[in-house]
Amino acid sequence: MKYNRCGKSGLLLPAISLGLWHNFGAGDDAENKRAMCRRAFDLGIRHFDLANNYGPPPGSAEMSFGEIMRGDFVAHRDELIISSKAGYHMWDGPYGEWGSRKYLLASLDQSLKRLGLAYVDIFYSHRFDPNTPLEETMGALDHAVRSGKALYIGISNYPAKAIKQAAKILKEMGTPCLIHQPRFNMLQREPELEGGFDAALAVGMGTIVFSPLAQGLLTDRYLKGIPPDSRATENGSLKSEAITPKMVERSKRLNALAEKRGQSLAQMSIAWNLQHKAVTSCLIGASRPSQIEDCVKALDHASFSNAELKAIEKELAA
Repeated sequence: MKYNRCGKSGLLLPAISLGLWHNFGAGDDAENKRAMCRRAFDLGIRHFDLANNYGPPPGSAEMSFGEIMRGDFVAHRDELIISSKAGYHMWDGPYGEWGSRKYLLASLDQSLKRLGLAYVDIFYSHRFDPNTPLEETMGALDHAVRSGKALYIGISNYPAKAIKQAAKILKEMGTPCLIHQPRFNMLQREPELEGGFDAALAVGMGTIVFSPLAQGLLTDRYLKGIPPDSRATENGSLKSEAITPKMVERSKRLNALAEKRGQSLAQMSIAWNLQHKAVTSCLIGASRPSQIEDCVKALDHASFSNAELKAIEKELAA
């Protein structure tokens, strides 16, 4: 495993981190969840990323990881980076989402109880709240660190202007913002095109990107259409309408480029993300240990020639 410095901090993060957004809910197989976390750890993935609403139901992913923590990792707490977030809907009523001090700090306390931990390593504001003063949201994050309930703080899904504003507020408070977490992959490049990466670099933040495989679109899973057991058939976050003939043909061409590099399409996609100067870590998801192993192999060939990058850009523009 390669470890990269996170912005201008002293913290190193693994180039590949494991996200528990999917497949760690209450209805998912407990032994498989445990096996995925153990395999990730053995491969050098020491960062596990959660949020209060991950499941389903909301909160169950944190409970699942809390059980794994107690059963397998309790002796390794100081070797782990554990993160959680609050910002999206978690409970009914006026205090169960967005960016108020009330919601963020109440949610952090609930997350720590579900995880069975005294602190998380990183606590995020999960999304920018246009209706709450940014000073209030950042003040809540600052308090999380000063109270000992988080070692570092981060922001997720923030536009470029808000990244700079948040960094300025936190710097004045004396608690720098460690990291930004946006969605980024070959098919969804908003942080690169809309200034998010540049903003994070300018203020000394690291960046950890989620959905590097576009929820499976940048793997070999959909090269022949939609498999009957795929996420696109489950009416979830990946819609079947996204699997268009044009998308399938483009994926086939990208897959051919990956094969020339001696990689799977997923491995090339992860390596492509990591070659961006702003990216500290790629946050992968998995449904079984072998997928984690496959993703980590992306690090065996993480560099690109100029010709390869141009060929990829040509296919993405087609």
